[in-house]
Amino acid sequence: MAKGDEYVKYITEQFVNYIETPREERKQTRMSAKARREPWLTRWFGLGPMSILIWWRGRTGGQR
Repeated sequence: MAKGDEYVKYITEQFVNYIETPREERKQTRMSAKARREPWLTRWFGLGPMSILIWWRGRTGGQR
């Protein structure tokens, strides 16, 4: 039963920390985390599709 108590204590601490953090700071943290994230194509499929996409755009001369 001790593990359950520790888990509840941890969740409570995280919740209190979240509530005590100002809204603007939470928003800024989310925006910076989102900016650091790699593009979805690379994240889901690796570098293969990204390299094909770059090659295809270079081959056709299309700029996006």
